[in-house]
Amino acid sequence: MASDLLPDIGTLIKKQGYRLAGSHSAVKTCLWMRRAVREEGECYKARFYGISSHRCLQMTPTLCCNQRCLHCWRPVELDVPTPQKWDSPVEIMGSSIECQRNLISGFGGSASRELWQQANEPAHVAISLSGEPTLYPYLDELIEEFRSRGVSTFVVTNGTVPETIKRIKPSQLYMSLDAPERQTYMEVCSPKDPCLWDNINESLSILKNKECRTAIRITLIKGVNMFDVKGYADLIRKAQPDIIEVKAYMHLGFSRNRLERDAMPGHEEVLDFANQLGCELGYEVGDQVEISRVVMLFRDGKFVASKLPV
Repeated sequence: MASDLLPDIGTLIKKQGYRLAGSHSAVKTCLWMRRAVREEGECYKARFYGISSHRCLQMTPTLCCNQRCLHCWRPVELDVPTPQKWDSPVEIMGSSIECQRNLISGFGGSASRELWQQANEPAHVAISLSGEPTLYPYLDELIEEFRSRGVSTFVVTNGTVPETIKRIKPSQLYMSLDAPERQTYMEVCSPKDPCLWDNINESLSILKNKECRTAIRITLIKGVNMFDVKGYADLIRKAQPDIIEVKAYMHLGFSRNRLERDAMPGHEEVLDFANQLGCELGYEVGDQVEISRVVMLFRDGKFVASKLPV
């Protein structure tokens, strides 16, 4: 979809169920959070990592991104300007929690009262809603603010800002890896700067020495990046992550304007790719969730999940 056919970012995020937190952050309740508070199931991350889906806050400290990925469900065609002034971590944390409470305020009649009350006090934050969180210059301080409240944190990054990746210490650091080499990366992620592939390789090396739990996530798009298992393995070997998540692209949101429905691989195809990757790297299948078309690989013969550290 051309950018001139899209509304402004404020109109768009409101229409999609977001709430603006402060001047440049945003919050949105995910499908699994809403299901969990109604006792209708939980996200695969509850099974893999022990989080409580109904107490999970999904947010981003910035809507800006430096990639325009084919598979992204966000409107990447719409440029979001860099804020002239950044909100403080304290402001973002407080406004994000308040937004979450506002978003679930109407759940009281259709949800478990006990679960709804618990949901008003987030125990986990997924910093992965939209945009690239490492573009927020105080991300390390934001993580520490959440930690001070006993809230565990996931950060999902595209790996293009290695200097921020060096500093941050979330409970779990996810890095997306959506291509086995530069040319495919350029086609899949459409980076605003072609040098970002070099940054990604630097970030992979940084992950190797991180003290927090680390994960590489591969989103498989059939006919686009679902090949060259050895190429992926060679890159992942630099990072030596604790966990590898291999997940199917899902035909959702604005990605439907860029990809056909048959670009979604089936769960068995994801599992086969994950098994091949595990064989290359010496990782084993730790778990899988068919409804989410996701497979988790872990290393060293140890299952590292269960309770997520704060």
